[in-house]
Amino acid sequence: MKNQVRALLGALVLLVWPAVAGAQSLSYNSGQNVAPGYEGWEEEPDGSKYFLFGYMNRNWEEQLNVPVGPDNGFSGPGNLGADLGQPTRFLPRRNRFVFRVKVPATFATKDELIWTLTTNGVTEKAYASLREDYKVDDVVKASETGALGAGSSSPEVRANKVPIVKIDGEKTRTAKVGQSIDLSAVVTDDGIPKRRGGGGGAAVSNSGSAAAARPAGDPAAAAAIAQARIQRAMMSPPTRITVGKNVGLHLSWFVYRGPGNVTFSPDQIKPWEDTRAGANSPWAPIWVPPTLPADGRIPVKVTFDEPGTYVIRALADDGALTGGESLTINVTK
Repeated sequence: MKNQVRALLGALVLLVWPAVAGAQSLSYNSGQNVAPGYEGWEEEPDGSKYFLFGYMNRNWEEQLNVPVGPDNGFSGPGNLGADLGQPTRFLPRRNRFVFRVKVPATFATKDELIWTLTTNGVTEKAYASLREDYKVDDVVKASETGALGAGSSSPEVRANKVPIVKIDGEKTRTAKVGQSIDLSAVVTDDGIPKRRGGGGGAAVSNSGSAAAARPAGDPAAAAAIAQARIQRAMMSPPTRITVGKNVGLHLSWFVYRGPGNVTFSPDQIKPWEDTRAGANSPWAPIWVPPTLPADGRIPVKVTFDEPGTYVIRALADDGALTGGESLTINVTK
């Protein structure tokens, strides 16, 4: 009987292993392309309409730089031009509602605005139209980014306002390669939604230390608890079929456009959907937002490794909606 059970288990392993190996082969650190995404369109109270775009970088690590032009441009009625404010630096994995494009008044329902993106030898397109079923609002955004379960809503969520970011100083700066510059931004928000762990599991701060049940004055014990929680999260099955997100106000500085590597100090919370346990990301199973300063001012040191023109964005995220501001930095040798 034991031999029969062992044989059966062995056969099951042989059957399951190819499927597991195949699934694992679909995850890549580099070498894959970026797919542009049309997220829908929204309408402002004054009647203005905007197309919303994001993207899916199929890599977990590689960030791609694609200058505006034939490999990263727009086409469609009205000759709007290739540059409509899209990113040229593409962060890893899924990035939703990254930028928006104002819809011309003459744009008809049958018209399409096309974003073409070629990366790692693959060309893909996103087709934006004003079809009624593509219309979105803030509740849809909150649901799509993981703050809500699919199809859910509440008075609190419907009352939420976009956080406001104001970068101190001039919006165009100069810097030199290898020399850090100091930046700061002030974040204000309405406090909605309230902080909560939307991604599942116990909470850990953005620095990776335990946020709850932390033994006072014992860093080693706190680190051990944090590591144990991360390991449990890694071994636990997903708690929902849609993306989950830990909710609470935070700010992320990142490169929106620019040719080289940029170092931020301190390390920044990831603005992209890193769902791995222990990642410094709102979408990680174990994470809580940091406590913001009373004045809402968040500083950062930024260092560039090569000359060029960079666009740096400060993005505030309350867990459901995002708001940000950008500045241009001309970096010389």
